[in-house]
Amino acid sequence: MPKSWKEKLEGSRDLPKVVKITGRMSRRWGKGTLAIPSPREVDEIMRSVPKGKLITINRIREIVAKKHKANIGCPITCGIFANIAAHAAYEDEKEGKKEITPWWRTLKQDGKLNEKYPGGVNEQAKRLKKEGHKIIPFKGKQPPKVKDYERFVI
Repeated sequence: MPKSWKEKLEGSRDLPKVVKITGRMSRRWGKGTLAIPSPREVDEIMRSVPKGKLITINRIREIVAKKHKANIGCPITCGIFANIAAHAAYEDEKEGKKEITPWWRTLKQDGKLNEKYPGGVNEQAKRLKKEGHKIIPFKGKQPPKVKDYERFVI
């Protein structure tokens, strides 16, 4: 039987850790060190975003890098773990829990909504509108985004 999202959130293996940027990674991310967070760490950052405020995956990466004294936070795992946190919170909500991680407040770069979150961009947009945010609709293949999202990022 596959793991639940909550089980994935708790599975940290050997994380967090900081690794040296080498080989192909250095072409993409430069020199220095890369902080790979645990899923729970990303969830805690997302959980800290108050109503009316927002955070982007890039901001989560900055927080992770600073916490671990690394040059950058891993773009891949931060995104994957944000998705896991969102789905785990959605599982909690479906079980009737009231205090869940406000996953809908976590945006992709440039304030874009995340089509991989529970219910896709429509569910995220609905929850953001309920908190007073304005949503700019799809443009071609670009997902919707939060208008003036920069003003609300913590």
